[in-house]
Amino acid sequence: MTQRPVIVWFRQDLRLADNPAFSACAGAAVVPLFILSQAPDRRPLGAASRWWLEKSLAALEAALAARGLRLILRRGDPSVILPEVAAEAGAGAVAWNRLYGADAARDAALVAALRQGGVAAQTYNASLLIEPWGLRTGGGRPYQVFTPFWRAARAVIDAPEVAASPQAMTAPLQWPRSDLLADWGLHPRTPDWSQGFDIWTPGESGAQARLAQFLDEGLQGYADRRDAPHLDATTRLSPHLHWGEIGPRQVWTAAQSAVHAAQSGERQLDKLQAELGWREFNHHLLFARPDLASRNIRPAFDAMAWRQAPRELEAWKRGLTGYPIVDAGMRQLWATGWMHNRVRLIAGSFLIKDLLIDWREGEQWFWDTLVDADEANNPANWQWVAGSGADAAPFFRIFNPVTQGERFDPQGAYVRRWVPELAAVPGAAVHRPWTLSPIELHATGIVLGETYPAPIVDHAFARLRALAAFKALPRPGQGA
Repeated sequence: MTQRPVIVWFRQDLRLADNPAFSACAGAAVVPLFILSQAPDRRPLGAASRWWLEKSLAALEAALAARGLRLILRRGDPSVILPEVAAEAGAGAVAWNRLYGADAARDAALVAALRQGGVAAQTYNASLLIEPWGLRTGGGRPYQVFTPFWRAARAVIDAPEVAASPQAMTAPLQWPRSDLLADWGLHPRTPDWSQGFDIWTPGESGAQARLAQFLDEGLQGYADRRDAPHLDATTRLSPHLHWGEIGPRQVWTAAQSAVHAAQSGERQLDKLQAELGWREFNHHLLFARPDLASRNIRPAFDAMAWRQAPRELEAWKRGLTGYPIVDAGMRQLWATGWMHNRVRLIAGSFLIKDLLIDWREGEQWFWDTLVDADEANNPANWQWVAGSGADAAPFFRIFNPVTQGERFDPQGAYVRRWVPELAAVPGAAVHRPWTLSPIELHATGIVLGETYPAPIVDHAFARLRALAAFKALPRPGQGA
């Protein structure tokens, strides 16, 4: 009797190495499947994510083809599509790797439905070092503060085992129907705004190359240099991690090996591992709060008097606020689909506290424009900046965009790269061009309000306004 095929359902695990669901099916006839989810309650992908996904799926198709397999592409509601493909393929089992947001509850129902229909279903962990139910406080609840969370996590994380990609795979006798990737229209056409995205190489091999480059050139000095936006001193692995082209176990063990081989760099390793820890923490938050992108973790913030300021919001999106470090970040985001981590904090603080605009407006813009837009990291980090989240920065900690620019971009190299109309402004004055004298402005070719905007808000005024709004929030025990 011929063995029935097994479906491997790829989602945010677009790699073959260290992919437990894929490895578990070695020896069976494998039908790889990707479903472009169009479930009615599923948040649509942002435009930058769609750009990345097309390239990543093309890379996965090529990697599977090298093993004699095809990637079956379908779009629709996975709860409908997956049983349909299983029936078409005559599959006896389905395997996939777990997600931890709204998909977690849907997955449980899908497992039950498949099993009821006579199809075995098994799920695995490909994306976290520790799954949310594997780490709890002494009271049995999810952690809400990072430091004790990470202390508990480090106590149980050692050297995660990383599985190699299985090489010998078996194709089914017949393949189910598949869409064509080109027909999904994931790449922007009219207009194609993605020309600056050529700095990225989506796919598993691109992720491995980026990790290798970082370990060779960036790990030594990482803890000291990662906050300087003009340097290529961060891992830039976030989009690869989001789509699962590389997993945290692979990053963790590769970095450990590099440091041990060099016999130095423990501080750099600790910082890198802590950044992976924040990613874990955010996914644990998402598991506990699937509505993380729409609802304040701290209920008091439901009463915040957010402003409706569409013109100021648009100026922020376009990088035309008149605050150079903010504008540089927003333009880098639009051009490349990515923004330096330190500048994300500065730009986020400016939107929330200087403009007093709801953090959800910023989260939605980042969701659409970031290639690493992630349903855990994106809203958790926005809530952290807003003060409404778990272990968040206090709302009254309000970044001054001028002093932040002077501190982290002291020579103005980052600003001059992304705000070229300020290129002739000397030294640190590039962070406050409105303070230049008329003669100095003329010498640099700047006409405030024409070639570069004057600040759309006075920071000192905005700070007092934000503090007053925060002071008006109900305190515990006061009621709403």
